[in-house]
This record gives sequence, structure tokens and C-alpha cells, in this order.
Amino acid sequence: MVRLRSLTIVLFVLLPLSFWLGYRAHRPAAGAAAGPAASGARRVLYYVDPMNPSFRSAEPGIAPCGMPLEPVYADEGAEGAAKAGPVSVRADRLQLIGVRLETIAHRPAAHALRLLGRVSVDESRLFRLNSVTAGWVRAAGAATTGSIVRKGEVLASFYAPEFGAPQQTFVSTVETHAKVKETGYNQYDNLQGGDQLAAYERNLRVGRQTLQNLGMSAEQVAEVEKARRPALLIEVRAPANGVVLARNLSLGQRFEPSTELYTIADLGRVWVLADAFEGDARQLRPGARATVTHPSLGNGLPARVSSVPPQFDAATRTLKVRLEADNPGYVLRPDMFVDVELPVALAPAISVPKEAVIDSGIRKVVYVQTGEGSFEPRRVETGWREGDRVEIVSGLVEGEKVVVSGNFLLDSESRMRAAGDEETLEGEARAHGARDHAAPASTAGAAAVDPICGMSVDPARARAAGLVSASPAGDVFFCNPTCKKSYDEKAAARAKGRS
Repeated sequence: MVRLRSLTIVLFVLLPLSFWLGYRAHRPAAGAAAGPAASGARRVLYYVDPMNPSFRSAEPGIAPCGMPLEPVYADEGAEGAAKAGPVSVRADRLQLIGVRLETIAHRPAAHALRLLGRVSVDESRLFRLNSVTAGWVRAAGAATTGSIVRKGEVLASFYAPEFGAPQQTFVSTVETHAKVKETGYNQYDNLQGGDQLAAYERNLRVGRQTLQNLGMSAEQVAEVEKARRPALLIEVRAPANGVVLARNLSLGQRFEPSTELYTIADLGRVWVLADAFEGDARQLRPGARATVTHPSLGNGLPARVSSVPPQFDAATRTLKVRLEADNPGYVLRPDMFVDVELPVALAPAISVPKEAVIDSGIRKVVYVQTGEGSFEPRRVETGWREGDRVEIVSGLVEGEKVVVSGNFLLDSESRMRAAGDEETLEGEARAHGARDHAAPASTAGAAAVDPICGMSVDPARARAAGLVSASPAGDVFFCNPTCKKSYDEKAAARAKGRS
């Protein structure tokens, strides 16, 4: 027991002691540099692809393009990647890397705004046929949901006792009116002849309206008036040309008041509700012309933007823009999805092809020609993007020439030269002016030339990446594996030809 207790005490003493000794062994000596920050070295945030600054890596290495990754230092601020500087390129190399220029000018821009739309019924052309009284369906027509009907077409007939007395009163009024009109006098009425005729004409109008309010169609009321005989069954007739959207009755069915019997829509003119983002909605002015297209339409249908303000849809976070379109042949049906194309003209502005702008995500740069074969990076602010062009809000002046093709290669070379200059300055600072012990030019950051593509190459980086080949004239350096492979294949072919 005593022995076990002694062993426990020893372990409690040795464990903290071992941790303390390990900490002392790995702790830098007092006054020594505590890390890169203490020695004056720049702190690296991450590494980027020189050909594609949006590619980031936490560790150094080789980029997807085959070139070494470039460090992004903390003291470079929010701009991130190493700042590019002016670059000069020989005329033959400009042609090799495909540099193409465009002169900056204010140009008008036009484009077609394309939106997705959904066909909807024009609410002013929607008819709901509801029952006013209770009744029984005695006849049902052939029109069902989706059928096209004509105005006045009989859809169904029903029996309703509430129509008996109003019809009989109306028939009596019709007969009395006809008698007064014929003889000019009704012996059972104390009014004078002219006053009697006016009074019965008013009674006729009231009788017609009463029957229509009960649900009888104007056509059937006219038939009752002409026949001077009440109708046994009340007909449900189509109020307009259109399509049956819903039918809620069947033969022999008993229905209650306020039952919706039919829903009919006149689809000769429809609405198209298009989804637009807030930035696009300002271009959809009332009355603007548009074209609605669908695979079944051929050339499409003309439409106009409604004067009704767009409605915001919280579910899709878009604005519902209403367009009105004629619909001959009812080719557009409710809830059908269509494409909406709206021509939009923009005010003249400075714009460049979208390929001219190098966007790293935190800044946008274009390369401007400053002389024959000389270019400088220029930070710009962009506006609208339409088609293959981008508006330049600030950063360029009319008359300047910008690089619209091959700018990524220029940007890569510019960054490599800037990085090489930084390495040279840091090497000189570490050497404290010891020029006689300076490293050879090939290791001090002096650039070599890739014999295949003509790009500048840092020999030290290329050697570290294995992008070097031997030649009778000395080592040859490359900017990417593809160029090295091409050079090696050509060298092998030449050697084989000599043998």
C-alpha cells in the first residue's frame, strides 16, 4: 500500500515536469525572433493562382495552371493578391499571346431582357355563374372543364319553384302593356292613356330585371316575353365566348343558393405574370412592348406591360410584372409557362467586353495601353452587365485603349515581375549591402524567358516546381508543364534527327 502511494506521488510530479521540459525545449530563447513577425518577415494570408486570382490555397505549391502559387501578404490590405505593376512586352510576344485592344468610347447599348412568365386569366374577363335560389338540375349540356363555349350557349337547365310567381307576374305585365299600347287605355286603371303606357313600360323593365336577378339569362327572359308563357326550366347560358374552367353540377343534382355552377373565362385576352428582379423591374415601363414566346406559338405573340405597378412576391423575392396579350385561338391557357422577351435600350456609356475585366472578387482591374508594348493595370468600378459587355462607371477615360484579349497573361507576367522585384529587395536587405557575396542573377529573382510561350519565368520558382530542362546552352526554364513537355518533345525529335 505504501509502495503504491509512493508510485502515485512520483507520477504526479514527473508528468507536469515532463510537460514543462518539453515546453522549454520548443520555446525560442529570450530575445530570439518569436516568428516571422518578429524577424520582420511578412505574414502570408494565403496563396493564389497567378493566372486565376480567385483560386486560393492555404499552403504553397503549384497552381492548376502549372505555375507556382503566389503569396498574399497581410500588409497588402483588403486588395489581397500581390499588386500588379506596369509591364512591357515585345511586339512579337504580344502577337504570340493574342493581345487585342479596343478604344474606349461612349456607346449606346441595347439588349433583350428575358423573363419567365406564367399565363393568368384576365380578372375582368372571368365569369362565375352562381345560383340565387335552390333547385334541381334537369338537363346538363356537353360542355365540361376545358370546353370552349360561345356566348348564349345553353350549358344546363334546372327547376326552381321560386321562379313561378315572378314569371307569372311578368307575363301579365307583358300582356297588359301590349293591350294598353294597342288601345291606348286600360279600363281597370285610373291613369290617363299616356301615363298608363309609361307606367307599364316601367313595370316591364322591373320585371325583366327581377327575373335576371334570380338567375335567368337575358336571352331566356326575352323568350318568355315573346311567348307570353312562363318557362318550366331555367336555363344556364354562357355569358361570353370562353373556356370552361370549372363545372360543378351533374344531372339530377340538387343545389343550394350561392352554389357556383360554372366558371368561364374569356381567353381572347390574357395576362402574363413575369418574374423580374428589382434591378430589372425599373426597365419594365408601362406600355413597353414585349414578345411572349412558347414552343407552340411559332413567332410569338405581342404584349404590353400593364400600367398596374408590379407586385412583390415574398416567396420568390421577385416582382410580378403584369403584361397583357391578345390570345387568338386560345393558344395560351391559364398556368402555362412562357418566355417573355423585352427589348431594352440603355443610355450611351463606357463599356468593355466582359473578358477585359479581371475580377478577383475583391477588386476589378483592366489593362490600359500606356505606350507601344507598355501596359498598366487600372482599377475600375463596373455597372450593368448586358450580354457580353460590362459598363465601366469609373477608372477609364474615352480615347484610352484597353486589353480585351490576352489580359490574363499580361496580369500574370505583371505579378511575377512585381513578386520578383519584392524578392530582390528583401534579399538585398538581408545581405546588408554585401554585394561581393550576392547570389547569381539566376537565383536573385532575375527573370528567364519561356522559349515556347515567351512568358517571363522566375528560374528559382521554375526549378523548385521541376519546370526546367537541360540544353547545350544551359538550363531552360518554363512557366507551366505544357510548355516544358512541348520543348522536351521538340528537343527529342531534333536529337533523333541528328542521330
